[in-house]
Amino acid sequence: MLDKISLILVVIGALNWGSIGLFQFDIVAWIFGGQGAVVSRIIYTLVALAGIWCLSLLFRENAVLADTGSDDSIQ
Repeated sequence: MLDKISLILVVIGALNWGSIGLFQFDIVAWIFGGQGAVVSRIIYTLVALAGIWCLSLLFRENAVLADTGSDDSIQ
């Protein structure tokens, strides 16, 4: 479950960085009242922690990933 939440947060972060790179528009800052807003900083921190967590996915063996799923789903 933590893997899925982390991946969702990483995708949100990637979309935000894409919007910054392409349009110079920070979606998180726009929604939550600027980059310095407490909620924005919490979101940025959660995305960073999720990115660090997702690094562990690179070093896991495929068998471990396949065995953790239930009902034929791979996490």
